[in-house]
Amino acid sequence: MKPTNVLFILSDDQGAWAMGCAGNSEIRTPHIDRLAATGIRFDNFFCTSPVCSPARASLLTGRIPSQHGVHDWIREGNMGSDAIAYLAGQTAYTEVLAANGYTCGLSGKWHLGDSMTPQMGFTHWYVHQSGGSPYYNAPMIRDGQPVQEPGYLTEVITDDALQFLDRQTGEQPFYLSVHYTAPHSPWIGNHPEEIVALYDDCAFESCPQEQPHPWTIPDAPWGSDWRENLKGYYAAVTAMDMQIGRLIDKLEQKGMRENTLIVFMGDNGFNCGHHGFWGKGNGTFPQNMYDTSVKVPAIFSQPGTIPAGEVCPAMVSGYDFMPTLLDYLGVGCEPAIDLPGSSFAPLLRGEPFEGREHVFVFDEYGPVRMIRSKHWKYIHRYPYGPHELYDLVNDPEERHNLLESEEGVTAERRAQLKAELDAWFVRYVNPELDGVREPVQGGGQLTLAGTRGKGKQAYM
Repeated sequence: MKPTNVLFILSDDQGAWAMGCAGNSEIRTPHIDRLAATGIRFDNFFCTSPVCSPARASLLTGRIPSQHGVHDWIREGNMGSDAIAYLAGQTAYTEVLAANGYTCGLSGKWHLGDSMTPQMGFTHWYVHQSGGSPYYNAPMIRDGQPVQEPGYLTEVITDDALQFLDRQTGEQPFYLSVHYTAPHSPWIGNHPEEIVALYDDCAFESCPQEQPHPWTIPDAPWGSDWRENLKGYYAAVTAMDMQIGRLIDKLEQKGMRENTLIVFMGDNGFNCGHHGFWGKGNGTFPQNMYDTSVKVPAIFSQPGTIPAGEVCPAMVSGYDFMPTLLDYLGVGCEPAIDLPGSSFAPLLRGEPFEGREHVFVFDEYGPVRMIRSKHWKYIHRYPYGPHELYDLVNDPEERHNLLESEEGVTAERRAQLKAELDAWFVRYVNPELDGVREPVQGGGQLTLAGTRGKGKQAYM
């Protein structure tokens, strides 16, 4: 039996709500919807941190931020003589796949430091020099050299990925990561006009603008014209969707579709006016853990193997991705540390599955930590708060922080959740990289974690 190929497509700053198959009737995503129709869409998939670099590092390594040490988006150490390989010495699933005969390629965003150097088992390396930029004349690394790409970046990334697929003969399995920068800002004047025009008459009822959140960060980079920004955001998603269609078509043309697992996922959630702000976890300060920030798109499709057209309500997280992928592919891996995740591959194979021992997922962003069940969400901000507790059954949009009122709140409920939260993190954190010890404010990571007090400032 031939090994299964993998096409892993990762979007940037896409809310789980920003897909037609998720119930948004205004946004145009026919090819993402096509994947959902031929596979399983997870309705409760959570990132490990509501900002790009930590979330991506967790997908790649199976470690939480307090194990891999990436606690914020990487601001410095991407290029130049001071480049930092933030994940050096840690095992990525791509390294495991490469050791098992896979050809591994990356087209698009890396944003985990030292962009010039291929690493983590990748032999094809076409990456963004940092993590974000305008969509035209974007700074990329091609054939080991810094270049400015004049074309539309979403299409340019796809062109490179298609060239990689064209080189695959079927003699050995491949793994290809296609990491779009879409739909990350900028939005106005950065996307094909004919796609933006599709939303000229959109009412955007799927994304109503709310009163400003009291924690909204000042001087957000997208300005105040919410309608033009929404047109650009939706256009960025639609333009990406069109390119995803080209990737699916290529696999079908090569006769590889049924032997290729396609995963479509987002790195973190995003708010476009939800809860009264624009952005993700660092769209507010203190950083927030709203579901719109921590819940991400997640679709797994392989016709003939994965059940088609299903929506799975299981509570799963980015830290479950590495063990799931390796289990699904039948590739063993002995982790060097105690990893927090567990495989949900039986769900992908349509097999009976009892799920994890508990229904909790956990999330962190520096000193902010979350525990979430299907019923409850508790957020603890070290060292001083403010803390939050939500009854998600009766308040699914997280409007009423029960800790602000004694009504309906018991000390026992809060104590139980806090104890579970503490016990889980005590088990898994590396004390030298523990996020509660780092002054993360959402302005970016400048150097390796754990350097505070050693003459270096790690965060902005």
